[in-house]
Amino acid sequence: MPESEQNRLDLELIREAAMGAGRIAMSFFQQSPQTWLKSGNSPVTEADLAVDRYLKDMLLAARPDYGWISEETVDERSSSPWQRLFVVDPIDGTRDFIGGGNVWCISIAVIENGRPVAGVLDCPAREEVMTALPGEGACLNGGIIRSRPQTRPFRVAAPGQYLKKLPREFQDAIEHAPHIASLAYRLAMVARGDLAGTFVRPNSHDWDLAAADLILSEAGGRVLTAAGEALTYGRHDAERGDYRHGALVASGASFMDDMLKVAAATTFG
Repeated sequence: MPESEQNRLDLELIREAAMGAGRIAMSFFQQSPQTWLKSGNSPVTEADLAVDRYLKDMLLAARPDYGWISEETVDERSSSPWQRLFVVDPIDGTRDFIGGGNVWCISIAVIENGRPVAGVLDCPAREEVMTALPGEGACLNGGIIRSRPQTRPFRVAAPGQYLKKLPREFQDAIEHAPHIASLAYRLAMVARGDLAGTFVRPNSHDWDLAAADLILSEAGGRVLTAAGEALTYGRHDAERGDYRHGALVASGASFMDDMLKVAAATTFG
């Protein structure tokens, strides 16, 4: 089967899975779900776990020869050189989910050779579904989305402590966007042109990024390392561990050079 056709079939599968997962998440939404704290003071709810179980069962039943990378569960099967892998965040933006906000999403990607080949972000509380395939563009609810050139002041999202480290001339040129709990959704906002760009603190994970990376790339933007390199997924980092990445920048094409210059002149940690 041609790779492009396999990508389309995988996109149909993960889009269907994400919609089912969204219905499960909404059954817990604003219902005071049971909540725990994981290592690093990161919250997880019974909704995260229920969605993760559903996705793992459905997706691996449909593609038993695919690998599995998820925020909430490991792949218990014997180690194998999987050619394709699912990369899943059952609820990206769990703090917002717990607080009753609507900026959270189910993030699912399929990766091959370290790069996403199908991606879905399903944001059920906002009734938004974003999808992408390599070379075929990115869509929001079926309509094409594109990042677009920005005018000054440039609307940029960044952790508060980052803003204090940015060069003064850059601070004067930007409008600081409000905090967005879901990193995946923040990257999608760049893809849609709602943000000129965003800085991402170190230690984001594959599951935060893979689907949104493809959506942003297909919308005409990029998410890159602070050194300007594309991300590689599905590789356990020996230094950072746990599929983690260092400091990142994301923007539309017209703003990327500025973002990378700022990143090169700033120590992010």
